[in-house]
Amino acid sequence: MKYEERLQNVTVLGAAGKMGSGILLLTAVEMANLSLQPENKDKTYVLNAMDVSDKALFDLMGYLRDQVRKIAEKNTVPLRKLYADREDLIENFQVIDEYIFRVLNIVRPTTAVEVAYGSHIVFEAIKEDPALKNKVLGSIKQNSKVEPWFFTNTSSIPITELDENAGLDGKVIGFHFYNPPAVQKLVEVIRSKHTTDDVYEFALQYAKNLKKVVVPSNDYAGFIGNGHFMRDALHGINEAERLTAELGYVQAVYAINKVSQDYLVRPMGIFQLIDYVGVEVCKYIMGVMNPYLENEDLHSALLDKMVSQGVMGGQYASGAQKDGFLKYDKGRPVAIWDVEKQEYVAIEGFAADVDAWLGAAPAKLQPWKSVNFSKAKNQILEETFAEMNTMTTHGAILAKAYNKRSNEIGNLLVSSNVAANAEDVNTVMLTGFYHAYGPINEYLK
Repeated sequence: MKYEERLQNVTVLGAAGKMGSGILLLTAVEMANLSLQPENKDKTYVLNAMDVSDKALFDLMGYLRDQVRKIAEKNTVPLRKLYADREDLIENFQVIDEYIFRVLNIVRPTTAVEVAYGSHIVFEAIKEDPALKNKVLGSIKQNSKVEPWFFTNTSSIPITELDENAGLDGKVIGFHFYNPPAVQKLVEVIRSKHTTDDVYEFALQYAKNLKKVVVPSNDYAGFIGNGHFMRDALHGINEAERLTAELGYVQAVYAINKVSQDYLVRPMGIFQLIDYVGVEVCKYIMGVMNPYLENEDLHSALLDKMVSQGVMGGQYASGAQKDGFLKYDKGRPVAIWDVEKQEYVAIEGFAADVDAWLGAAPAKLQPWKSVNFSKAKNQILEETFAEMNTMTTHGAILAKAYNKRSNEIGNLLVSSNVAANAEDVNTVMLTGFYHAYGPINEYLK
């Protein structure tokens, strides 16, 4: 079966979720573009958007319409070529409206999982729960009228485990989009022990058509991205807990968040990143990964306590940040959750004292945005960290220890065969996490 034929009937499971909606958008556009090719104009393309909530599906269609309009407005010239045979489409707005109709007409919102029984490709973006994934994927496989291929967006569960437990016969691959899928360029591709070559080759073609950067990961729990992030997060949590006796808890969280963002030149601090992904999600991912790890305990009692207190983080459907370790006002952190008092404490009440304790930052230190998009990025980083290496302030000491641990994690992913090489680890962190530099570096001594 050819590439364009396999994409004639597709289902996205969890289509209205944070990840599923992006996967649906990308796939809908790819299918619409295929359907507009002269050789495919007599073929029918169906994309089932399956989720459990009618309300969420209703909102999803509005999201799709808005996003497709933005895509069409940016691609008016190539769209006019696709519609060259349509003499009735004269103005640009007519071409745009017709394209929006084409894309949305392919999508079929539904709460019935049975629609997947006729799909050749099933994208899975449901809850990160092995038992649930096994049940849903196994049921589709058993009841399918065709031979479906499964693309799972899991960020932590070994693909071989899903393959064998759900009885997928090697017709499954890990295709881990990064959030948000429509914007993020990175995709981790993970083969199970049994993934067939044709599934793998299709995955690479699909990723190429979406203009994604593909990094292969070997099939170890957490893969490259969460293999680094979860350990990196645990280091930040442990450092904050260690400093609590000296600084106080909320002050320690503020200090580590500031160091991991400002001193390490990252787009956000580690506690902001945990909030962005979701406190509960991070706790769950660590729980999925932990049983597979030798000589490590990837667990945080602090995350357990946060979740038990109902502090979850994550994002609203609009993309706005929910409160977690930090409380946000228009996206800006303004307070920190005190796990003992179970209330948010305003940052402005203690920030100056903690900043003084951290000490002066390197004179050449610049914000992530200024560094990451500068043509002189490497020179700026080298000069900044060369200066930091000579410093003995609390902030510099914490930054050097943090970067050393990040480097250790990166090398562990290579030595334990999760990643093929250092370049793959660095690419994931540079592209998927927007770091200014990879963890396997020699910047900090």
